[in-house]
Amino acid sequence: MIQALDVAPIRVLIVEDNRDICENIAAFLEQHRYVLDFAYDGISAMHLALSNTYDVIVLDLMLPRMDGLSFCQKLRAEADVETPVLMLTARDTLNDKLDGFKAGADDYLVKPFALQELHARLQALYKRSHRKIDKLLTVGDLTLNKSTRQVFRAGQRIDLTPAGFRLIQRLMEESPCVVARDDLETLLWADERPDGDALRSHLYKLRQAIDKPFDSPLIHTVHRFGYRIAEVSQ
Repeated sequence: MIQALDVAPIRVLIVEDNRDICENIAAFLEQHRYVLDFAYDGISAMHLALSNTYDVIVLDLMLPRMDGLSFCQKLRAEADVETPVLMLTARDTLNDKLDGFKAGADDYLVKPFALQELHARLQALYKRSHRKIDKLLTVGDLTLNKSTRQVFRAGQRIDLTPAGFRLIQRLMEESPCVVARDDLETLLWADERPDGDALRSHLYKLRQAIDKPFDSPLIHTVHRFGYRIAEVSQ
């Protein structure tokens, strides 16, 4: 019997339009301390993937509204999301698998499949991705832990929205360089950007959490281009 990892629950997005399969996956994986979200079409899946942080995405190929290959390509090329993707599909030819890997998939599981194998592959992808990332980001007295998704400044825990976490992580990864507005908007919404200046609203909330309670600001606007995070504005 495969034992669940003795760590924090693994967060998984299941993208599958067959609800019977979803129910079977849920019944099995929830016994092993997974936290699951479900999407039944590609567009809904994209919104979830961009507004939340997942450890692994399980992705069916044949989906309504946006197929799995297109979803994976957009996730990688446009939104720059590196979450491991396990493709789950009835297509089992070599060309089908190569197309999936070319689109950005990390693993491939052919239907019908054993739930124990799905569980094992999810754990393998989780372990692999967490070994190769630098888990801790630091800028001045601000720290971000990618594994626990916790943010601290001067020793104080800061609670952020999923969008706020994604923004601060990108800014910290690029610090002290400037990140263009277009890049941040793509990070949050890919090619389906909302009307109005929603990014400005998210950054205002982020500044209220990161900068307002402290003596010196870390988030700086670079007019007509974008934003940067650094100890001092240059």
